[in-house]
Amino acid sequence: MLSVCLIFLYIIGSSYLTGFLVLQGIGHIFGKRESRGFRPDSYVMAGLVALTVYAQLFSLFYKVGLSAILLLTGICIFTAIVFRRELGKELKRQMDRIPKGRKVFCLFLFLLFAYGTSRGIIHYDTGLYHAQSIRWIEEYGIVKGLGNLHCRLAYNSSAFSLSALYSFAFLGGQSYHCMAGFFALLLAKVCSEISLAWKRKGLLLSDIARLMGFYYLIIIFDEMISPASDYFMVLTVFYIVVRYLDLVEQGEEDWFPYGLLALVCVYTMSLKLSAALIVLLAAKPAAMLIKEKNGKGIAGFIFLGAAILLPYLIRNVLISGWLVYPFTWVDLFPVDWKIPKGIADYDAKEIQVWGRGIYDVARYGEPAIVWMKEWFSSQTALDKLFILAGVGAVPVSIAAWLAAWMKKLDKLRDWMLAAVTINFSFVFWLFSAPLIRYGCVYVWLAAPITFGGLAMWLIGKENAGKYVWRTVYGLIAAAGCYKLIALGKEIVSGFSPDYFVYQKDYESFGTEGYKVEGITFYYPVEGDRAGYEPFPSSPARAEIELRGTGLEDGFRHKETR
Repeated sequence: MLSVCLIFLYIIGSSYLTGFLVLQGIGHIFGKRESRGFRPDSYVMAGLVALTVYAQLFSLFYKVGLSAILLLTGICIFTAIVFRRELGKELKRQMDRIPKGRKVFCLFLFLLFAYGTSRGIIHYDTGLYHAQSIRWIEEYGIVKGLGNLHCRLAYNSSAFSLSALYSFAFLGGQSYHCMAGFFALLLAKVCSEISLAWKRKGLLLSDIARLMGFYYLIIIFDEMISPASDYFMVLTVFYIVVRYLDLVEQGEEDWFPYGLLALVCVYTMSLKLSAALIVLLAAKPAAMLIKEKNGKGIAGFIFLGAAILLPYLIRNVLISGWLVYPFTWVDLFPVDWKIPKGIADYDAKEIQVWGRGIYDVARYGEPAIVWMKEWFSSQTALDKLFILAGVGAVPVSIAAWLAAWMKKLDKLRDWMLAAVTINFSFVFWLFSAPLIRYGCVYVWLAAPITFGGLAMWLIGKENAGKYVWRTVYGLIAAAGCYKLIALGKEIVSGFSPDYFVYQKDYESFGTEGYKVEGITFYYPVEGDRAGYEPFPSSPARAEIELRGTGLEDGFRHKETR
């Protein structure tokens, strides 16, 4: 836990300073040099986006380790010196706005999530490919054709590059995996702002999103030790939805903060492709820029969005030969390390049938009405309720958005844009690979944002919400107490004096070695997980050949007869 606390502090400092530098630069470009009153988490999130791009770019030229950290530290020191006056004023402004009690609570959250990140359950897929993906970035940065060794190594979530940046494996002790826990801490801080509802004597739509965010945080508390891309994506989407609704509820009329949030939407696509439709929220700043006829703003934000995605796409091509693996409908690069089309297509089908709970690729072509019945029956009762409510919310959100647009009901229209975005993402998830952990953020937000937005608009319009809010507070308090007590019991029952200094390491599995052109590779004796330590490894003997004399030259698929 102590090591996790130290890493968290470094992440906070480096991401805040990087985010400050980035927002200062973007603000200068677009003539937004006046103070925007950003929250601390805004600087941290901007820094995390920039540092993910930095880690991916660095990996294209060298391994992500000591050199990357030294350069980052130098950039942070430079920023702290050059902008010392602006930083001092901004930090003072932010600290003055935070009551003493809230500062104490933030410290409690910091320690709680450091504790949770230091121990817990290692996700199955971490031993399968997460750990190996991160280690390849730590050891080599990028290797051409790496996906031929194991197709899952071609999934290339940008979260793995960020995890490698902050793993501190170069110290020689262990490779730390704290980033999912840090994203969870960031969301917990944002969700804790629901405490302001008591002061304002009423809930906002953003508070409903915060409640669902808390629900997710409680569920993954004992799993966030794993660097699973699902966690990064879901936590970031929750963050985006909450902060978008905050801007709408504050009556923000400037396109700039919406535009910055749209860049985070683009960033989320690089974490996991299933988040692609969250970029629909960019419709808000795009419409504002078009209305202002602000060509510079449109061109600038298109450029920034492309800059965020470009390193991710380059890594895709170098690792797999495909622009977006495992989808083969875009075939632009005739490189010798390309994963064969048949293998990529099979992998894409396997992802979808796995999400449907079928586990048999031969059933891939079944009509939705056939597999969906079986899939739905396997869900928990609560998830079934959310799924059914979400199906009902889809047409309602579209109709409400259209009605609000035609009648120029700006606030309802903007609320419903969030609902439509979530609902379209929900439908995309439902008909592609509907495993709950892939898209739980859409399942749990679809109906609450849609119907909650409509209810709050009606209540606010008629100004008759006194007894409604009392009922809502009572229900929330009861449900919240139940979940918090359950979480407390879980923490107490799982308490152990272990890991108070170091973080729980990656799991170990028995492996056997085999030679490929004189280099030893490993595969598990049982099952399909090799973990972090046996390197390089894959779930089974890989049918590969080296592109050169060493691992750094990459791999080609080797046809067997």
